[in-house]
Amino acid sequence: MKKIRKIGILTGGGDCPGLNAVIRAVVHTACNGHGIEVCGIIDGYAGLIHKNVRPLIPADVSGILPRGGTILGTSNSDNPFQYSELGPGGVREHRDVSAQALKTIEYNEIDVLITVGGDGTQIIADRFFEKHGLPVVGVPKTIDNDLNGTDVTFGFDTALNTATIAIDKLHSTAEAHHRVMVIEVMGRYAGWIALEAGLAGGGDVILIPELPYRIDKVCDKIRQRTASGKRFSLVVVAEGAKPEVGELVVARKVNDASDPIRLGGIAAKVANQIEDMTGIESRYTILGHVQRGGSPTPFDRILASRFGYHAVEAAVSGKFGYLVGLRGTEIKTTPIKEAVAVPRRVKAEDDMVRTAKAVGTCFGV
Repeated sequence: MKKIRKIGILTGGGDCPGLNAVIRAVVHTACNGHGIEVCGIIDGYAGLIHKNVRPLIPADVSGILPRGGTILGTSNSDNPFQYSELGPGGVREHRDVSAQALKTIEYNEIDVLITVGGDGTQIIADRFFEKHGLPVVGVPKTIDNDLNGTDVTFGFDTALNTATIAIDKLHSTAEAHHRVMVIEVMGRYAGWIALEAGLAGGGDVILIPELPYRIDKVCDKIRQRTASGKRFSLVVVAEGAKPEVGELVVARKVNDASDPIRLGGIAAKVANQIEDMTGIESRYTILGHVQRGGSPTPFDRILASRFGYHAVEAAVSGKFGYLVGLRGTEIKTTPIKEAVAVPRRVKAEDDMVRTAKAVGTCFGV
């Protein structure tokens, strides 16, 4: 195997707390542990397309461990295999510019590329590996926690903490005003944030994409609480939740992103239906991007650091085309292709679903 002299690292897709911890761990492990140079690709795959690369030395990553976001920047709309740009007449066209991205790799003498991101980022990484033979190592990142190959992704714990704190705050105002409070959380098509934040925050109703709900069942639960003297209720709803009969609530559609559908707005729909059907005042709160920001929790800092360290070790060992991930208490590797084949979603028989039902939570089913 060719000796590795330089590692490139990029952060792709949506931002989340813990990205800087990965970058820091990669730089220190590579430079101090193996004498390998590191360079950062700016703004995800866009940096490869537009030749935007910078060297990274240990001094560059000093003090970034507790910082949210990413010092390298990120993008979720620059797929080198389907790059979107305006053509003649202002018509948007899609082109394969992967060869152009590879020239950036070659020019900067990058031997291995570490890709930090969710399913979209890793699918692109796997295409580079399979089609062009580019040595890649994946690091799983997403607040949605929906990537296979790992028991948990970094960023999720911080988002979960943010959502739980918000639910706790809304609990007191719901109780004071005798209202139904509907809290919308992120997660795309996976219900992990809603499920765990709802369980941790004492949600009376939790609505997730994996279990299509009936609004009459939701209202029955709220009426039961009212009849028993509990004059308020908390409803935690994932942005991708949908009724048993009906469609997803879509905020808008965009053409140049890896996922053209932007979810959002389900909380307003549910709150209005509850108020119309029960006569109980209902308000809604959409947490949105506050779940992505802020300083990472200790768990996410440690997990991200472990991922960064093991990504470098995988690269040095020649484990290309693999994703590092947490399995139990150990860091293991899984082929990227296997990790992105099927999203990791909540199952009806999952232990946390059974636990939530046991403590009286309604899923609207």
